[in-house]
Amino acid sequence: MNTAASVGVVSPSRARFDAPLALRCGRTLPGFELVYETYGQLNADRSNAVLVCHALSGSHHLAGTYADQPDNPGWWDNLIGPGKPLDTNRFFVIGVNNLGGCYGSSGPQSVNPATGKPWGADFPFVTVEDWVDSQARLADHLGIERFAAVVGGSLGGMQAMNWAIQYPDRIAHAVVIASAPRLTAQNIAFNEVARQAILKDPDFHGGHYYEHGVVPARGLSQARMVGHITYLSDDSMDEKFGRRLRHGKPIYSYDVEFEVESYLRYQGEKFPGYFDANTYLLTTKALDYYDPAAGHGGDLTKALSVASADFLVVSFSTDWRFSPGRSKEIVNALVHSDKRVSYAEIDCHAGHDSFLLDDPLYHGVLRAYFDNIAG
Repeated sequence: MNTAASVGVVSPSRARFDAPLALRCGRTLPGFELVYETYGQLNADRSNAVLVCHALSGSHHLAGTYADQPDNPGWWDNLIGPGKPLDTNRFFVIGVNNLGGCYGSSGPQSVNPATGKPWGADFPFVTVEDWVDSQARLADHLGIERFAAVVGGSLGGMQAMNWAIQYPDRIAHAVVIASAPRLTAQNIAFNEVARQAILKDPDFHGGHYYEHGVVPARGLSQARMVGHITYLSDDSMDEKFGRRLRHGKPIYSYDVEFEVESYLRYQGEKFPGYFDANTYLLTTKALDYYDPAAGHGGDLTKALSVASADFLVVSFSTDWRFSPGRSKEIVNALVHSDKRVSYAEIDCHAGHDSFLLDDPLYHGVLRAYFDNIAG
């Protein structure tokens, strides 16, 4: 019998950190705030905490709903909750909005204490390593010395992997899903096309558009359209839309004709309503910069040699943005550094976005792994 349930109505919390945070870009952030949510109960010995790291456009809102937004469940609500693969009857689950984000944590929309105005483009560049450092401070704030697991998909998987490198004594398991040890040139190229769309929008104003009361909606919309193409597989796009025409025949226009055009425009046009362009720029650069092997002569095995966590690495057969081959690079490096690692390649047609979906085999793998962690 399926006893899975929602965590119900939830609300975010906010933590303030006054100690400066030295960033990899060479600048220092003079204090910062992180917005986070928690689900389940921390046990007596504080050993059941699981940190979930979000991807590019994700947030701290992992599961449940807000009282004033009953139709807006968290982005991983299908995975997190009582009786679900990440069972909140057993684990204390934490979601945090990354530094530079646009869901309440310190970022470009926050007030720069030096000017009294929004940071805008002056907010410093942040990296995956900086996010992990800030998350470690949140763990200290919550009294958590060691995570049972750190979990993430895509960019979140990079954070989970780097937790095992930066804080090897503070993480028992790293769950790295649909991720990669670094971006390929093609991936960086896609990110650059998206960034150029934003940077060249007349409403961008050098990143200080808040002061002008506008949003670079056209550029951000185009960036989202480019991103969505890479998140889906060819098969899933063909299944969803094929070559279907909205009017049944060509109308020889630059207006929407094909159903796939309609979908992309819809995704693009709604994005500026809830996401910030400066955050998009910062986050894609963090993706581009991530390369833990760079400091070890390009040797990922050496980079991961300090890890003491056990790993679960999951990939999806039709994910061409972060292909199974990229996950196997991680697995190979872990094996050659004598780490314990489990690997699953899920046959799922949905492409990179598969890590967000309710695929039975995928959820079965995660459930089994978390069951082992729990007991």
